[in-house]
Amino acid sequence: MATDSKDIGASAHPVDAASVMGLLQSRPRVLALGEPTHGEDTLLELRNELFQQLIEQEGYRTIAIESDCLMSLRVDDYVTARPDALDTLDEVMGRGFSHNFGASAANRELVRWVRAYNDGRPASDRVHFTGFDGPLEITGAASPRQALTALHGYLAAQVDADLLPCTAETLDRLLGADGQWTDEAVMMDPSQSVGRSAEAGELRLLADDLASLLDTQMPHLLTATSREDWDRARLYARTATGLLRYHHGMADTSPTRMSRLCALRDSMMAANLHALAERTPVLVFAQNSHLQREQSSMRMWQQPLVEWWSAGALVSAELGEEYAFLAMALGTIRHQGVDTPPPNTLEGLLYELPQASCVLDPRELSSALGAPLPPPRQSPWYGYASLNPAHLPTVDGVVFVRDVPES
Repeated sequence: MATDSKDIGASAHPVDAASVMGLLQSRPRVLALGEPTHGEDTLLELRNELFQQLIEQEGYRTIAIESDCLMSLRVDDYVTARPDALDTLDEVMGRGFSHNFGASAANRELVRWVRAYNDGRPASDRVHFTGFDGPLEITGAASPRQALTALHGYLAAQVDADLLPCTAETLDRLLGADGQWTDEAVMMDPSQSVGRSAEAGELRLLADDLASLLDTQMPHLLTATSREDWDRARLYARTATGLLRYHHGMADTSPTRMSRLCALRDSMMAANLHALAERTPVLVFAQNSHLQREQSSMRMWQQPLVEWWSAGALVSAELGEEYAFLAMALGTIRHQGVDTPPPNTLEGLLYELPQASCVLDPRELSSALGAPLPPPRQSPWYGYASLNPAHLPTVDGVVFVRDVPES
């Protein structure tokens, strides 16, 4: 490999807004920062500082993280000081995040900062904080009840009853007990899923009818309610149809089941990002595999390789240069058994740089690496995924963090 850290060091810059924007032709509508692992506040603190600069200097007005889109409505209500929002910061952190992200001190600090930044600003200039993931966990999915009933309730309050495809009582009867939807045993045993029952099939049709009614009544609804309320109703519609589609996939017994489920999840993510980007420029933070342009893959439970197109790949295909992706790589997470990277890997070469963190131009980095490219680093811990050097041509920037101490 014809390179060393001196060659790479020439392309290393501070992790700040000016360095990031210097890598791009213009300000993208969606600017995504990926992380190679979850739950490390060192990485989140770096994200916080960068996002705060991009909000202050570049006019970004939405932060979207890999968290439940419905739960995060509490967070957005809090940071924008919505008049009917009564939650305290403690309540928001406890009930507004999925994946245990509310326990993070860095996430708490970002929520606090956004609330303070918004104080005294007109509604049109406030920063929104939202999740763009569906109500999903690796062990299962939520009941579609919340999204369906909220969508129905919004429409029932504004349109003639004759236009509604069903009553609230019909929805309640078809939904049945929520426990049948959220049973974690379904992930390993598709036969226990209710996703392809007669009731679920009828709910999918009704959800589609309700979503269609929302679209066809848009002029009236935007006059009768606020744009914010209509946007939330659209979120309920996307989530209801997406969840019912996901539950249908959970009942699948074919070998492609997990690839299909991963693809459906990222499709929901992409739809949420599209909707957010319609309103304001968006900063996104999630795992690299959800944001990269290359096809994502992983192995689960000794099954065949699972492959799917990520939310980033889907949004990039639609928005083109209006989507930008910064991939994060790191040197060590010693408390998780991730020690000094081998010197013949991309991370090993970056580890020789003196900076604790830096951002690099992938074009300059590729040139410095030369040919052949170094092999991908093999992760000793399932919770961390290294950056594949072959992906550099489809990355807009590389953010490297040398060492990640225990949070």
